[in-house]
Amino acid sequence: MTECLFCKIVERTIPAALVYEDELVVAFDDINPQAQTHTLVIPRRHVTSVADLQDSDVGLLGHLMLAGNKIAKIKGVADTGYRFVINTGVHGGQSVFHLHLHVLGGRHMAWPPG
Repeated sequence: MTECLFCKIVERTIPAALVYEDELVVAFDDINPQAQTHTLVIPRRHVTSVADLQDSDVGLLGHLMLAGNKIAKIKGVADTGYRFVINTGVHGGQSVFHLHLHVLGGRHMAWPPG
């Protein structure tokens, strides 16, 4: 996926200050934060959106969530609360078409969202 912005971050051809990384995911702060803490967790492997996941990807999705929990601890919002968001498709608010989990915290989250 040579044109994918997030793939380029994974490949290190576009610089990003990584907050966390392991064998399956990388995480970095959003360049347009919507909360005091706004970190993106992305799989190293290109997956366009959550709608493109297969049954065999259940471990990857779980891994994204567990990595998100680690980010919440790293960022100091684990005790006060945080929100996970995965936007899917244009109407779902997805702007970069590489699956990513938003970890948001550091402020009260209103309901309903958006």
